[in-house]
Amino acid sequence: METKKIWFGNPTIAELEWMMPNTLGESLGIKVTEIGDDYIKGTMPVDERTKQPFGLLHGGASVALAETLGSIGSYLMVNPELFIGVGLEINANHIKAVMGGTVTGICKPIHTKGMNHIWEIKIYNEAGDLTCISRFTCVVISKAKFESKK
Repeated sequence: METKKIWFGNPTIAELEWMMPNTLGESLGIKVTEIGDDYIKGTMPVDERTKQPFGLLHGGASVALAETLGSIGSYLMVNPELFIGVGLEINANHIKAVMGGTVTGICKPIHTKGMNHIWEIKIYNEAGDLTCISRFTCVVISKAKFESKK
């Protein structure tokens, strides 16, 4: 069965590079590594930036990776000249501790009709073990409306 491409246009990783400088994603070392037909993959190091005091990956860092990927997913689905996506709700279940290396998030749509997008983000350690699962809701708003509030 062939997967249907869900993105607006034909996005590339290089076209997303403007999004990271001076953001939490850059501070945490988050990188988008792959854009598939219906998913996005990204990585984050487990290091001094992303660990909690006991040496484990901080749950909030996992949530930041999940929200970053979900937000980018919504951005890629809409006409970027007219719309942006902003987070509305996120939850996460932390399943397995990670003490080092890199984690990889895979973001897939659950629901993307209308102005609310719901994403499932699964985060894996380097051994391929599921370490966190998150669900993220993003609301799509008019870029003009957002710009008028700045």
